[in-house]
Amino acid sequence: MLLDAPLAAWITLSQIPGLGNESLRRLLLSFGSPEAVLEASVSSLVHHVKPAVAKAIATGIDGAYLVTVANWLDDPLNRILTVADVEYPRSLLNTSDPPLLLYVKGRLDLLNVPALAVVGSRNASTQGLRNAEAFSLSISDAGLCIVSGMALGIDAAAHLGGLQGSGSSIAVVGTGLDKVYPAANRELAHRLAQDGTIVSEFPLGTPPLAANFPRRNRIISGLGLGCLVVEASVQSGSLITARMALEQGRDVFAIPGSIHSPQSRGCHALIKQGAKLVECAQDILQELGYRSPAGTPNAAPEHPLFAHLGFDPLDVETLVQRSGLTISELSAILLQLELDGHIASLPGGLYQRIT
Repeated sequence: MLLDAPLAAWITLSQIPGLGNESLRRLLLSFGSPEAVLEASVSSLVHHVKPAVAKAIATGIDGAYLVTVANWLDDPLNRILTVADVEYPRSLLNTSDPPLLLYVKGRLDLLNVPALAVVGSRNASTQGLRNAEAFSLSISDAGLCIVSGMALGIDAAAHLGGLQGSGSSIAVVGTGLDKVYPAANRELAHRLAQDGTIVSEFPLGTPPLAANFPRRNRIISGLGLGCLVVEASVQSGSLITARMALEQGRDVFAIPGSIHSPQSRGCHALIKQGAKLVECAQDILQELGYRSPAGTPNAAPEHPLFAHLGFDPLDVETLVQRSGLTISELSAILLQLELDGHIASLPGGLYQRIT
């Protein structure tokens, strides 16, 4: 497709070296439109940006990137939104640093529906993955879209839960939309493109640079009414997202975990700092003023072994002592509970309840 002049101007300015969002906003306020900025003289531009940037604006960019974008836009799933477009996410306009340009693949309508950010560890526990998917499914079925970052672990589980529900899911990525990162999530990316949405502020061709991922977190939190942290270590990037959510005036929720798990310490730290402790999706929905969908399943009946096996890992010998069962009897029960998805076997011969 051919790019119209306004969009070509937006894209050109987004590619000028050294021209950040704040400087571009100043230029747009002063000159009125992207086309007017590109037509301005260097002498007038230097009143707003550094001389090197002013010269770069006057020079423009190699037209090859505009051709690349035009070809990418030939796919009907692909769009580029600017802050001037009516489809641009209204929730981002209310943040301090909204991206001026968004590359979008998938459903545009999801960008302006109520949403919840769900984030957490890449190295998640089995319980954490189940929590992320189950919470996201319930919240999606209540009509909220699930927003996350398409990373391995909690992010991927949250997207899967969101896609299973009626609210669907949005992925905010730290690469260009012509790349899938991590490659292990290629199938998930395809599902999101078809039934959900993938969003990036980074130009096509942008590789997975470490500096881009913390920056994209402000979009994840900005698209949501609140942010749920499922599992996180104290050094986790998820805590950056939670902090940005607080700065944007969003609610922050955290799921507590075992005091022995490093993946729970970030959540516990957030709770100590004022995040809302949540034990079920209904806790979040009530806080946000939403109702659980009809027909939400009740908790599964308790198995007698759960009186001895909790959510902290336990070895078989201790379970034999506590339950009075033989190893043969206990092994059969553990196998069935694992097949039913109620417990998980861990390295070192340990078992842990996960439902």
